[in-house]
Amino acid sequence: MITVEPQPSRILLMRHARSAWAEPGGRDFDRPLDEHGFAEAEIVTSLAADRRYRPDLVLSSTALRCRQTADAARRAFGEECGMLFIDELYNGGVETYLEVLSTQKQAESVMLIGHNPRMEEVLQALLGDDRTAAAIPAGYPTAGLAVLDHGGTVAAAAGTWLLSDFLKG
Repeated sequence: MITVEPQPSRILLMRHARSAWAEPGGRDFDRPLDEHGFAEAEIVTSLAADRRYRPDLVLSSTALRCRQTADAARRAFGEECGMLFIDELYNGGVETYLEVLSTQKQAESVMLIGHNPRMEEVLQALLGDDRTAAAIPAGYPTAGLAVLDHGGTVAAAAGTWLLSDFLKG
């Protein structure tokens, strides 16, 4: 298992907001947010900005629903927040997500916008099973945003990342 150690020292894990169903003959990749999803994304990212959870960099899957969620983050955090869209996050496994996070050595705080079940698996990898189950007993909600801070200087393993907050729309 890939470990994520500081830097970054804060990770914001956001599942994309609620999406519409695929159009007949349409691709899953092209599913947009639905009306409720647009509202969720705006509410959660605005709340994060109000609480000063402003990331240095936003990393997002290239799927439409993730890009639209990232657009809400850009509006909430401002243009100075860097954005990077990564194709591998669309179908990538938990190892891909962790690898993407572990290579972000230039940013103090990173937001990752992706898909479930990967977001829940990344949270489990960083927090451990028991703390993840306590934080999200019904599973990772759409537009859910976990704010994780590193709990020390030792290489990260389950238990050294702390859940500071969990926001939802």
